[in-house]
Amino acid sequence: MSNAEQLQKIKTAPGFIAALDQSGGSTPKALGLYGVTPDAWSNDEEMFDVVHAMRTRIMTSPSFGGDRILGAILFENTMDREVEGQSTASYLWNVKQVVPFLKVDKGLADVVDGAQVMKPMPDLDALLAKAVAAGIFGTKMRSVIKEANAAGVKAVVAQQFDIGRQIVAAGLVPIIEPEVDIHCPDKAAAEDMLLAEIMGQLNSLNADEIVMLKLTLPEKDGLYADCIAHPNVARVVALSGGYSRDEANDRLSRQHGMVASFSRALSEGLSAQQSDEEFDATLDASIGSIAAASAT
Repeated sequence: MSNAEQLQKIKTAPGFIAALDQSGGSTPKALGLYGVTPDAWSNDEEMFDVVHAMRTRIMTSPSFGGDRILGAILFENTMDREVEGQSTASYLWNVKQVVPFLKVDKGLADVVDGAQVMKPMPDLDALLAKAVAAGIFGTKMRSVIKEANAAGVKAVVAQQFDIGRQIVAAGLVPIIEPEVDIHCPDKAAAEDMLLAEIMGQLNSLNADEIVMLKLTLPEKDGLYADCIAHPNVARVVALSGGYSRDEANDRLSRQHGMVASFSRALSEGLSAQQSDEEFDATLDASIGSIAAASAT
């Protein structure tokens, strides 16, 4: 599989990135919304079997394809499994023309200076090597900014880019995700601080260090235009962050050059009880609305 071809798709193709990477703590909640109650599994391995069945149903649906979906973010357990007899990453690219990404962070540290940096990732190099071997194109890792605190914002962005450089060195393209909590009391001010820190870091990258950004839909339309135009940035994607799909799509449609990377908003309305026809129709409508908002 050609990394150059995948990079070109990520940079230029229409569509959005499907986030299929809820893991650990958020999994029972995601399954609950999907209509699967905790009595369906008795241990983590069985729970992940149920999750993989749900994700396989999404990925193999006729409405899920590279014409509207640029990439999909997986978590490690999904990368390690198969879809229709081939590795998940290989299935996504070879069958669906969807570029595979891997979530690599280990969750959030406690709040310091109004922000949560990522927990340490001591095994990251081994995970990156495994991802490269599995045919993964890029990674994703998330931190959270909860208030407009300069020290907290700086710590989050510095850590994201430090680890981002390590990921680039391993041959992957990192999606850097410093989320601003949508309930942040002074969200616009936090976003201004975030923009300044990100631009400082982007300007310090070498020409061949290519990254992506995943950002909360901003209060000020067009705020991230300079990030979108930056030569080191392959694409800027938006997280839905708890907004409903309609509000997320509405906000996204006003951010020119930003495309979606929604998880909850993608699977909204899907349930295990639906027939294949109902499931595919619901997923098709979701994908259509998110792709349309991404196209503006």
